[in-house]
Amino acid sequence: QVRLVESGGGLVQAGDSLRLSCASSTVTFSSYQMGWFHQAPGRERAFVGYIDAPGRTTYYNVPVRGRVTVSKDNAKNTLYLQLNNLQPEDTGVYYCAAGTLRRGDSVLDANKYFYWGQGTQVTISS
Repeated sequence: QVRLVESGGGLVQAGDSLRLSCASSTVTFSSYQMGWFHQAPGRERAFVGYIDAPGRTTYYNVPVRGRVTVSKDNAKNTLYLQLNNLQPEDTGVYYCAAGTLRRGDSVLDANKYFYWGQGTQVTISS
């Protein structure tokens, strides 16, 4: 069974930072492009950030650019999302995803990723 497992979520105060992790024993991260998505309460899942298979190229959604960093350690088969200066609107479930995107595919499109984790809850109090 293919599984991605997120961890690191929790309840923090506005202005705090969190680092989320995503690991797998069945998906080899060096072979896949990976993304983080955020689903706020009552809203659709939204793209946060992307990293290519080697871990060299990243891309971020404009609203979070400058506050988040996506990285991966292929040797540890782990993906990370560093969230800084968290705000109440950052509350929600964060998902990691893996896929094989083709030229012309949008990294923002959740449908282009075919392996997903179960999500980790992040709650920011004001």
